[in-house]
Amino acid sequence: MSTLAHVFEAAGIATIALGSVRKQIESVAPPRGLLCDFPMGRPLGKPADAEFQHRVLKHAFALLESEGPVLEEFSEVVDCDAAEVLTCPMPPRNNEDVHPVIDEIRGLRPAYDRGIEKFGNRAATGRTLGVDDLESAIESLIRVAEGTPWKQAGIPGIPSRVTQDIRGYYETAALGLSDHIPSAWSGTNWFLDESEAGKLVLAARAAMKESGEKRPIWFYMVPGDR
Repeated sequence: MSTLAHVFEAAGIATIALGSVRKQIESVAPPRGLLCDFPMGRPLGKPADAEFQHRVLKHAFALLESEGPVLEEFSEVVDCDAAEVLTCPMPPRNNEDVHPVIDEIRGLRPAYDRGIEKFGNRAATGRTLGVDDLESAIESLIRVAEGTPWKQAGIPGIPSRVTQDIRGYYETAALGLSDHIPSAWSGTNWFLDESEAGKLVLAARAAMKESGEKRPIWFYMVPGDR
């Protein structure tokens, strides 16, 4: 976005870039930048805290008064508690005749619907998959984990985007199950470490890596540190 800011500015459109990685925003040097020490993926700092978010936006829009290139820092820091463990009960097995991940997805649907009702679709499915497409996508990942090349397995799109939508479904369900906003990445860690779907995604990713697929195809299926 910082790079695009230069394009828009050249066309006469004023821009403001918010960034959380100092080296990145300094290297691209947007015309007007606000460095926010927030967890990645939370550009306004605190979910569901309108007062805090408005302070961020007020500072950002104030940069429009600057004539020359400017990079300022937001004064408040939001820590990422990477050690926090999100505890959400998984639904019990309901149908032993289907794959555990399919059974799990079906069992989480009420929680997902509650999450959508509470927070909207901002972190859910829809980039590549609709919620009703999840089961067929999971079936394709099962085939990949069992050794089928991903192009032959029927993955409905770029693997990283497909798995992002699957993860979004689970994280939205977690919001429906939780009575508070979890810390950044705790939902992702819960998905990868505790859910059957998360374990499947990791297994499919490992199978693609071991089969010699190009790194960009499998690497971004989960966060890089996993």
